[in-house]
Amino acid sequence: MAKDEHKLVVTSACATVVIFSLFCSSFAEIIFEERFDDGWQSRWVKSDWKRSEGKAGSFKHTAGKWNGDPDDKGIQTAIDARHSAISAKIPEFSNKNRTLVVQYSIRFEQDIECGGGYIKLLSGFVNQKKFGGDTPYSMMFGPDLCGTQTKKIHVILSYQGQNYPIKKDLQCETDKLTHFYTFILRPDASYSLLIDGRERESGSMYTDWDILPPRKIKAVNAKKPADWDDREYIDDPNNVKPEGYDSIPREIPDPNAKEPYDWDEDEDGIWKAPKIPNPAYKGPWKPKRIKNPNYKGKWKIPWIDNPEFEDDPDLYVLKPIKYVGIEVWQVKAGSVFDNILICDDPDYAKKVVEEVLSNREIEKEAFEEAEKVRKAKEEEESQRAREEGERRRKERGHDRRYRDRERHKDRYRRRHDYMDDDYHDEL
Repeated sequence: MAKDEHKLVVTSACATVVIFSLFCSSFAEIIFEERFDDGWQSRWVKSDWKRSEGKAGSFKHTAGKWNGDPDDKGIQTAIDARHSAISAKIPEFSNKNRTLVVQYSIRFEQDIECGGGYIKLLSGFVNQKKFGGDTPYSMMFGPDLCGTQTKKIHVILSYQGQNYPIKKDLQCETDKLTHFYTFILRPDASYSLLIDGRERESGSMYTDWDILPPRKIKAVNAKKPADWDDREYIDDPNNVKPEGYDSIPREIPDPNAKEPYDWDEDEDGIWKAPKIPNPAYKGPWKPKRIKNPNYKGKWKIPWIDNPEFEDDPDLYVLKPIKYVGIEVWQVKAGSVFDNILICDDPDYAKKVVEEVLSNREIEKEAFEEAEKVRKAKEEEESQRAREEGERRRKERGHDRRYRDRERHKDRYRRRHDYMDDDYHDEL
């Protein structure tokens, strides 16, 4: 287990919290960290939710089909089209006056088609054997995929018993490699969402969740002041149209044109030179445009204090957390959950990401090799299917030719018999 003199030391069980407050209360605290090493089953309880209906899933302890380290195991959903639920009890904690960091990794090894890959933080008492989709939670965080349209990241927070999803459209990763999802919530109600240690989104609970009424609202009854000048440019009042400007013709006779030598005025009339555009003609006169010295900008409806807004300085505070759980339904199973971390130190969380993803290239190579094997197997199976289809077509063709020959022989026999009958009649 990694150690750092600026952080707490966590035991190999990954669930015992050691607080370093004897020396300095500013040191970080690791609330819970699970790498799914040996003994993980003593910390996690598999739920019987949906078992009586025959719809309960399960998890297996594995490093997966491809990985950066074969000894780095997680838990993988194991049965298609099932509800998989499992949870672990952790030391109860509150994020009041502290930063909350929730992080974990997931690898979608399967073509999931439709299903979740999120985790939940739970408060109060939870019967872990009955933990399921209807169990109240304080936070739900992580990816959810379904078809080609839904590729989102859920960030759902509970406030006064009601769940509020984030309003932003957050896109998750969709490849088959390991990715880390990190959510950081601070005491000022600001947050950051990171994927693989890089910030993808940030903001505030005040604006990105519809929990409290907005601080400011538009004054819908406001009207633009009568003296509000929103003309950015105006005609130059000093620019006067030149005298005689309107008398300049659009076209003039071509000065280079000459009367044809065979022109006959008696027959053709008086010759006139053809017209050409007048180079002196400048089009309709328009005054020059200048910046309006009285321009005040485009008028916008002003924002005013919302009389319905009532601040809650504890908006960011979740109910004391006592459990972390995974509860997902997937059309196709195969997602590997690992490296679950709950702490108050974003720097430590980042180091965990860097540590695990340092093997990313090895994982990519393992994935590419697995893909080669899979495609070769698919091609082999396709070739066998083609050969089997060709064999059956040939058999059908042979049978058809045999039946045709037999029908031909039968017709010949009937015709021969008929001719014999006629011959005997004649005799």
